[in-house]
Amino acid sequence: MQALSSAELFRRDLTEQPVLFEKHPGVRKVILNRPSKLNSLNLEMISRMFSKLKIYEDDPTVNAVILKGNGKAFCAGGDVFQNICSMLTGHWSFGASFYKKQLTLDHLIATYKKPLVCLTNGVVMGGGAGLSMHASFRVVTEKTVFAMPEAILGIFPDVGASHFLSKLPGYFGEYLGLTGTRLDGETMLACGLATHFVFSKDLPLLEHALSSVDSSNASDILSVINKYASKSNKKEEELHKRLKSINRCFSRQTVESILHSLEEELLNNLAEKWIAEAVNSMKSASPTSLKISLRSIREGRGQTIEQCLAREYTIFCNIVRRKITNDYYEGSRAIFFDKDKKPKWEPPKLELVKAEMVDMLFKASEDDDDWNCLQLPARSSNVLDHARSKL
Repeated sequence: MQALSSAELFRRDLTEQPVLFEKHPGVRKVILNRPSKLNSLNLEMISRMFSKLKIYEDDPTVNAVILKGNGKAFCAGGDVFQNICSMLTGHWSFGASFYKKQLTLDHLIATYKKPLVCLTNGVVMGGGAGLSMHASFRVVTEKTVFAMPEAILGIFPDVGASHFLSKLPGYFGEYLGLTGTRLDGETMLACGLATHFVFSKDLPLLEHALSSVDSSNASDILSVINKYASKSNKKEEELHKRLKSINRCFSRQTVESILHSLEEELLNNLAEKWIAEAVNSMKSASPTSLKISLRSIREGRGQTIEQCLAREYTIFCNIVRRKITNDYYEGSRAIFFDKDKKPKWEPPKLELVKAEMVDMLFKASEDDDDWNCLQLPARSSNVLDHARSKL
């Protein structure tokens, strides 16, 4: 067998690293590198990113950080299959430990002291949104696809989604969280999820320009991005038109009344495909997840990022313990294991999901020795908040 050269060994080593780190004068790059898995996050990736970002934040020679993904996706979320397997073969606290590290990383990004530019050129869902939506600069392209489809899986929009979704115009956050609707890059810019739209052909030029930036001033980073950003936004008018119907429906107090309002809206607007898709999506989702999602987003509207992450952690731990609901495991079975895409939710109907059951999911357990509430490191508020988009 022919021995590999040192160069070939180096290249092979790079391809096997799930996350890469590049050093440039004044700038560091963090590159998600599991393209065959759509850059889904595992524990190694989260741990290494947290450590490196902390180092970069404290390094006076680093002015800014660029976060991107290799392949067709930025990040399709956490590695749900691996996470579920660890809990099924071990203990629910294994999943909780992973999730705690993930939320701590999201919190670091949300409170980062230096400009962090996220280039989301491709799929960004779930845990990927947790990485990107908290960044100070969020650049999207015509290839970007965003969604928070957790309710279809028997869980809920998390990783800080109750914070960033609740800050969207009107009730657009409830619409995204309850339906899992996919957005393109232009619509993300129009609603405020993105700060800039750059055509994918111009991304290498932008990345090169950012790689040589010699200032940590947010306004200087902004000036560089603006040189490559598209100024027009064709989707604003379409968004505002759709938002009228969304506000009418998703301003309702309960999931049942939201769904009923959507069905009535559909009768009067049969040509509006997005309404039919919203109805079908909600009817396919876990009824328990829908009620969790609505309450979580609405509570997030008046809370800090720390409060939102702590609440989401509590809900997640209650879900994976399986003492109140089994829907996350059932949804995972139907999608990732048996792949029949026919989950049997319990309870199967919205009206059977009682308020007392939802209340229990939002409360920390007092009778489980493995239970720990989320304790985030003390950090001051982000000095870059003024540059954080239209949210």
